[in-house]
Amino acid sequence: MMRDALLVVVLASAMGPAAAATADPFTGGSAEAGAGKAAVCAACHGPGGNSANPEWPKLAGQHSNYVLTQLKLLKSGERKNPVMNPQAANLSDQDMKDLAAYFAAQAPTPGVASPDAVKAVEKLYRAGDSARGLPACSACHGPQGAGNAAAGYPRIGGQHAKYAAASLRRLRDTKAGTDANAAVMAAIAAKLTDNEIEALASYVNGLQ
Repeated sequence: MMRDALLVVVLASAMGPAAAATADPFTGGSAEAGAGKAAVCAACHGPGGNSANPEWPKLAGQHSNYVLTQLKLLKSGERKNPVMNPQAANLSDQDMKDLAAYFAAQAPTPGVASPDAVKAVEKLYRAGDSARGLPACSACHGPQGAGNAAAGYPRIGGQHAKYAAASLRRLRDTKAGTDANAAVMAAIAAKLTDNEIEALASYVNGLQ
């Protein structure tokens, strides 16, 4: 009995406090710690990161390394947002890692695409337009908009159409910065018409 009890203690010590909370594989943050820190975020981004306001992004299910990168850019001021810049300014590195881990672990709610948008841009999303030098959106973001966590390509499936359109316009008008992925997207967005941006935003809202 004593030997069994000692074995349990030794195993618990070896596993450490992470036995109950697994660190996020990309950021090392703790979703459990992030849950408490995310309470203030819910005012805009909704419970669990599923915002109700289409102007504010859904963060639920977003890849942790992407969220962390964006928080760092917002904190530094390289990414301009009058609401988020002061919020991010008060976050420590660990806060950002924990928040990123928390939102990545949440389940996103689905959206709905306009049938007209599907007709207008499904080919563009899935195959691109070689004549205009536009790669397929699905090449980086996946056929269902799930993105690529390892590469830092964000999940876009289910994102609010209004926010997605605003993001594409922001990227289109972005000057080169330290975010290499944003620079790639800026070059792509620059070739899109306003109508294509609106249709693509609706289309990705329906991906799940």
